[in-house]
Amino acid sequence: MEHLHTQPGNGPLYQQIKRLIVNRIVDGTWQPGSRLPSETRLGQEMGTSQGTVRKAVDDLVAENLLIRHQGRGTFVTTHTAQRELFHFFHLVNHHGIKQLPVYSQLIDCSRRRATREESDHLRIATSAFVISITRVRHLDDTPTIYESIALPGACFRGLDLDDDIPNELYGLYEKIYGITIYKATERLRAVAASKGEAKALGLAAGAPLLEINRIAETLDGTPVEWRISRCDSRNHSYLSENV
Repeated sequence: MEHLHTQPGNGPLYQQIKRLIVNRIVDGTWQPGSRLPSETRLGQEMGTSQGTVRKAVDDLVAENLLIRHQGRGTFVTTHTAQRELFHFFHLVNHHGIKQLPVYSQLIDCSRRRATREESDHLRIATSAFVISITRVRHLDDTPTIYESIALPGACFRGLDLDDDIPNELYGLYEKIYGITIYKATERLRAVAASKGEAKALGLAAGAPLLEINRIAETLDGTPVEWRISRCDSRNHSYLSENV
């Protein structure tokens, strides 16, 4: 473990410890699900107090990068359906209840050259390949979300050959491809349903949809997913909570 010394201009010591912990996760020293050394041991190895380490760890727990389990220690967060539900899925029904889709109808999963927009959003060359996923997701047994996803092909080799793509993709990314989604930036707007979207969702062409345009990034800020979800909002609304 790297020994840390304060450096002028590098910010408070706990922030330097925090960056060092993040770097260890990024470089794979601590994998998703692995347990960190105790705060006392980390303090000894990093040349600082346990209290300073605890402040850094507290921040990372609040950011959902680490999770504490009483009596067991502190672990690097892994993607579960529950985590995806509360941190990356924001549709609720009229009763304010949030549930992940239980069924997705896969329309297409294929490998092709990136479009200009895809290369811009994913920061890949225009000649690069992407994995393109199109699916319809069901909420309360009703087709509700028409979803188009673009992934950098170099990061997800062979995904286009998988005939069993789950609802919770982030767990798949982590378990099979070693890619952990750390944050997602979303933009919302109202759009009119195309003929294909309207047919898939059981609507009239031109019906209003809520578009959620999402860029998902890894811990080091690399964009690894561009997802456009077009949602029938007659029975659902978008809810964002700061936790």
